[in-house]
Amino acid sequence: MRLSQRPAPSAGCTEELQHKCITFWIHQHVEKVQGERSDSHRADGQWESSVLNTFFCGKTTLKSNRKPSFISTPAPFLHDVCKCSSLGIRKKSKVPGVMITQFLEELPEGSTTPDFSRKPIAITIQEGKCAIFRAIVVGNPMPTVTWTRANGEMVFNPATCKQNYNESSHEHTLEFPKVAPEDADTYKCFATNDYGRAICTVLLNVIEVGFSKTKELQKTYGDVPDFLKKKLRKRPTEEAQENKTMTPEEKVWEILLKADKKDYERICVEYGITNFRGMLKKLKAMKKEDNVEVAQFFTPSNDLKHLDSDDLSLDLELELRESKVFLYKDGSMVSFAKDDCDELTHSLKQVAKKKMFSMSSQDADVEGIGLFATDFKAPEVDFVVKIQEIKAEERQDALFTCVLSAPLQEIRWFGKNAPLTNGEKFDISVSEDKLIHKLIVRDCLPLDAGIYAAVAGIKSCNAWLVVEADKDGSSKGKKVARKNTLAGEGNDEDLLRIAREQQERYEKELEEKLETAKKNQAERDAAEEAARLEAQAARDAKAEQKKAESKRRKSSAGARKASVAAAVEDLKEDNQEVGESSLFMECVEVEVKETETVEGRGHAEEPAERTDYGNKDKHLKVKVKEAAVGRDVREERCGKSGPTKNAPSEKIVSSKDKEDEEEMSDGHDDDDDGDDDGDDGGKEHLRQGPLIQETLIDPGVHFLIGLSDCKAIIGEEAELTCKLSSEDCEGVWYKDGEEMACSESVTFTKDGSFHKLTIHKVTDDDAGKYKFEADGRKTEALIVVEDAPRFDPEELKTFIESVRVKKGHKAIFKLPFLGREPIKVQWYLEGEELSDEANIKIETSDGCTRLLLIKLQRKDSGEVKLKLKNEFGTVEAFSELTVLDKPTPPMGPLEIVEASSSAIEIKWRPPKDSGGCKIGNYIMERQQVGRNTWKKVGPIGPEAKYRDLDIDHGRRYCYRIRVETEMGTSELMETEDIQAGTKAYPGPPSPPKVVSAFKDCINLSWSPPANTGGTSILGYNLEKRKQGSNLWGQVNPPEEMIKGKAFAVKDVVEGMEYEFRLSAINNSGAGEFSTPSDFVFARDPKKPPGKVLDLKVTDSDYTTLSLSWTKPKDIEGVQDDAKGYFVEIRPAENTDWNRCSSTVLTTNYYTVKGMKSMAMYWVRVIAVNDGGEGEPKELDNYVLAMPPPVRPRFTDAKIKSFMVVRAGNSARFTMNFEASPWPEVTWLKDGVPVTKRVTISNAEGMSQLLIPSAERSDSGIYTVIVKNIVGQESFSIEIRVTDEPKPPGPVEIEENVLGTVTVSWTASQDEKRDDRLHYMVTKRDSSKRTWHTVADHIFNNKFTACNIMPGREYQFRVYAKNDMGCSKPSESPKWLIPTKKERFTVNIAESKACNLECPPKFLVPLKMHSAPQGYECYMSCALKGDPTPHVTWLRDNISLNTNTNYYISNTCGVCSLLILRVGPKDTGEYKVVAENPIGRAECATKLTVKE
Repeated sequence: MRLSQRPAPSAGCTEELQHKCITFWIHQHVEKVQGERSDSHRADGQWESSVLNTFFCGKTTLKSNRKPSFISTPAPFLHDVCKCSSLGIRKKSKVPGVMITQFLEELPEGSTTPDFSRKPIAITIQEGKCAIFRAIVVGNPMPTVTWTRANGEMVFNPATCKQNYNESSHEHTLEFPKVAPEDADTYKCFATNDYGRAICTVLLNVIEVGFSKTKELQKTYGDVPDFLKKKLRKRPTEEAQENKTMTPEEKVWEILLKADKKDYERICVEYGITNFRGMLKKLKAMKKEDNVEVAQFFTPSNDLKHLDSDDLSLDLELELRESKVFLYKDGSMVSFAKDDCDELTHSLKQVAKKKMFSMSSQDADVEGIGLFATDFKAPEVDFVVKIQEIKAEERQDALFTCVLSAPLQEIRWFGKNAPLTNGEKFDISVSEDKLIHKLIVRDCLPLDAGIYAAVAGIKSCNAWLVVEADKDGSSKGKKVARKNTLAGEGNDEDLLRIAREQQERYEKELEEKLETAKKNQAERDAAEEAARLEAQAARDAKAEQKKAESKRRKSSAGARKASVAAAVEDLKEDNQEVGESSLFMECVEVEVKETETVEGRGHAEEPAERTDYGNKDKHLKVKVKEAAVGRDVREERCGKSGPTKNAPSEKIVSSKDKEDEEEMSDGHDDDDDGDDDGDDGGKEHLRQGPLIQETLIDPGVHFLIGLSDCKAIIGEEAELTCKLSSEDCEGVWYKDGEEMACSESVTFTKDGSFHKLTIHKVTDDDAGKYKFEADGRKTEALIVVEDAPRFDPEELKTFIESVRVKKGHKAIFKLPFLGREPIKVQWYLEGEELSDEANIKIETSDGCTRLLLIKLQRKDSGEVKLKLKNEFGTVEAFSELTVLDKPTPPMGPLEIVEASSSAIEIKWRPPKDSGGCKIGNYIMERQQVGRNTWKKVGPIGPEAKYRDLDIDHGRRYCYRIRVETEMGTSELMETEDIQAGTKAYPGPPSPPKVVSAFKDCINLSWSPPANTGGTSILGYNLEKRKQGSNLWGQVNPPEEMIKGKAFAVKDVVEGMEYEFRLSAINNSGAGEFSTPSDFVFARDPKKPPGKVLDLKVTDSDYTTLSLSWTKPKDIEGVQDDAKGYFVEIRPAENTDWNRCSSTVLTTNYYTVKGMKSMAMYWVRVIAVNDGGEGEPKELDNYVLAMPPPVRPRFTDAKIKSFMVVRAGNSARFTMNFEASPWPEVTWLKDGVPVTKRVTISNAEGMSQLLIPSAERSDSGIYTVIVKNIVGQESFSIEIRVTDEPKPPGPVEIEENVLGTVTVSWTASQDEKRDDRLHYMVTKRDSSKRTWHTVADHIFNNKFTACNIMPGREYQFRVYAKNDMGCSKPSESPKWLIPTKKERFTVNIAESKACNLECPPKFLVPLKMHSAPQGYECYMSCALKGDPTPHVTWLRDNISLNTNTNYYISNTCGVCSLLILRVGPKDTGEYKVVAENPIGRAECATKLTVKE
């Protein structure tokens, strides 16, 4: 690894400055080398230490061409250097691309290293735009943010680069107001505090308008050597010699070709172009010519496509093989590949006329892709008054209103994330000052409930619309009537006042901005003028200086020629060493030509003259090839001057180009002033300073504000306004091409530079195109006349008046209207649209509509609405219909105010429906209980109360009450019996409530009793009792009752605990005492409790959430004990907290119910006591209304994996599972989703598959997949749909081998459709005559039967079998092998006596057995013995020979034991004992029974 040479400080530098220089150089190389080192080295933090030791301690470990200068460094400065050079612990940040270095191994408590919560992102932006890097850092203490760049130093200047910090958003920004190509670089952002440093890099790419080939070649292959830089002279190319100097007019068109369309008008005004349409036509033609010209030389690439491989290529075919083509990516030139083996990410190759560009993604990095940035301007507007939550009843209108901080023509409204537009459902309106915006949601239904939002620019606000269902039980199942009230309608005066204040504030700010802009513009103009004068003076001074130096340069011309010739020879030798493929030698031509020496050249401001001389010298010329890329490349153009004298060459260049030219000409102007090119015939020279004077062209009178299209309503006023740049100019108004004149209906006004046309009363004839012309300029606009429906004000006033008719009569509503046909007429009654029926007649004629309602009933009363609509708008008119009828009876319950010995006073409620009339009187009758007559008390007036003084003590009375109106008398209401003069004590009041408690006073309040005893309450008696005592003491004196419903008890002892009770007093006396109050201490109020501790979620599901917490600590003097708790929740989209319980919770756990499934909630708990509520404690994160995450799991203990279904029957399979959150259930058949004929039913924890009518094609393997965010689980079951098979075909028998026969048959018809079909063969012979199975599970069509005895008759049956059962049998013909009877002779051999006696011996012992419960078990063993031994079976040493539950046999020495049904009691040891006279033998085993 090689480091570049360390900069050597000058001799005049101090030691401290030398330290800083070396440290800066080290940091640059450390950061550069760190990016090149491997990850293993990168993890080692000691590498930088070796670099520092190299320069400060003399221990060099790196290779270098020169020895470092050792400098003694103070320890504090070395510590700072080490700290800044990232020595410490490296660790990764959570944000990708950020590296953190921690200086200390252990950080103090509460301190953290810096980190980026939002790092800057890469930007690709066009030259001249504004580029901003944004970053947000965190750390304790707060880090300091600095910025650096890879190439060069950061120069902060408000005009080019500035660093800012926004305290409100905590955002650090690096801003380039007008980004330039030299700003393109890799930038680093450092966040540093005392404990560490965080670093992240970001790339800035700048897209230039055009690029210089020379500039890009110099970047790639280096610059011209220093010893030749001042010797080189550019030879003008043939193309440059043919170009002419641009005239001002050509310059304007060049600017227009590159400008945006929005800037055309400004450029035309600036350069005095008046024919705007002609300019557009010429500009379009010029662009078309350019495209045609370009198309002559190359064919656009049309084969660009996406490739499946990792490479991308495109071909570009050129007509001219010698054409120069350069390809740029993000402003960097793509190199030409030399051969096919070049492994470049991007490469450009030339084959014949084709240029092939290829890009390999092998080395591409996705993270390298930057962000393309552009500019947009959002309106600077905010919400002064935001929309508020609206609670509306069903079928009621809802109004959302907001006020903006600045006028805006329209804002965007959204309802439940969908954009809203004007229509029948939504009405969007804006005030005249464009500040108040309204949204009306008409006819609200429960479906309309949700979040509604208003968006203005980049600001927004939202609110809920809550639609409450109709609570009237009588209308259940019926359509709710339309309501004409408006929910959310507030005080419009407040909104208007706020809007006026905001309008005044906005206008004031606008005026201030205009004044500031004018002031800044004046300052800029003055600065530009001063800069221009200063630049002109500098140019003049430089021209004088060049004249003086010109003579000095001529004297040294000869010496310079010799040095140039030597340099050329060296360059040739280098070229031979490097090779002919050197790109530098391709780009630089060195030519030696014979040139004529010219003497006597004039001054720089005079034209060059050519003089011929006889002697010629050798002169070196160096030509640098250049290519113009795009229209915006700065070109240095030269032309031929010709053989005549005084032929100047002019050039329009910028100040920067002039400086570049002067720099290039410094080295050769002196000795080339008199040279003539023998081939060119002359040389053109550039003048010092501009040759074209800058002149300002007056654009003349033009429009600052043009006419705008206008929509006018017939009968109303319409205006057209425009503004000129001059107040002294007059104009002419035209309509449809004809000049207009003032009249009574049309007037022209002029206010300064404003010109206005006013049509006072618009008619249909006023529609058309209007034009205003002044000083050759004109502007046009359209007036569109709209004839929306409208009413005559007088007729509308009459229509609005309420119509009152009697029951059974008719009502007529009639209203004329105006407007352009066709007009849709709609009548509504209480929100329901009316149509022609038996009792409803609607008539509409030209300009009038009539509604006739016949045989009206009381229920027909309500609002009548007329709605007219045409293509231009909608208008509505409202009236009220009242149908008069008899009133309904008065309403109970009856309230007995007083029932004493002298008076009875009662109250009742008015009737529910007064019949549309005012109540005139209540008619009352009275009956003394026990009599049959009713006494008419008479009309008692319209008030619903009566006091009866004509009573007898102890009597009981009953009353009848009727309502009387102008329409008649209602039905009666009869009261219950009321007794006069009997003592009736009041009931107990409510328990006293402690309002507040102090050490010397306790304040109480209560509510009166519900039962007053028939009379009014006169007062109360209050008693108290101490804690632990049984004695109650009266608080108030006996003769002074408490009149009010509150009392302050002052007779208390500090620190004692009391409870209180009271009784109510009426005319009869004191009633029962109330329930005692809660105990309360006589002490000063407590302090609120603190936050609860350890708040956590213990359980949750889709509708509930369980919480638990620990009570807060009791800190004396700061916070007291908690007496209870409140739990509050808040949906994530809402800002209001809702209390879950109305009463105080006494436990430290609670379950919140009624939550929305999968909704997000914030939860907090508040501790309370007598001192009030404490500070709430919130959960750290929001919670989701869902159970704890559970991986899907099937809960069935035993699940079938195979199912057989008869064809035609239904197949049903159910899977039970548990999973959280709610999983996605998928059913597959043979790996493919099931068809629509299969019904899938999903419920909570269950999924069911149903095939209604199964077919054989439904057979297959069905898989259920249960998947959620935690994981997935699957299960497969094979469902086979089949039916009873059809029988096999005919059965044949054939004998191939003696004693065996082959049975064959024809396959069943179902064999091809059922792969599990098989066959069973049964046999019957003549000796037994019973069928028994000889073979089963045969999958072919043949079977060979053995042991066929001659002389017996055999017959076979073949069955087809599958999972559903057996088919009918197919029988074979009978088979018989006849026998030949021969004489049978037996030769009996002589027998010899043989002693075969032997003791019992087991040949085959018993085996261990393990049998399932309920199944049979068979044990056997073999033995021998002579004489035949006696066999005994034992279980657990108990004989089984006599036990009938066991079947024991002994045949030919084979002893067997059969247990028909094994049970738990059969478990044990089984033993067989064999005995004969010669001996005894035993054999044992064990039986295990499985459950």
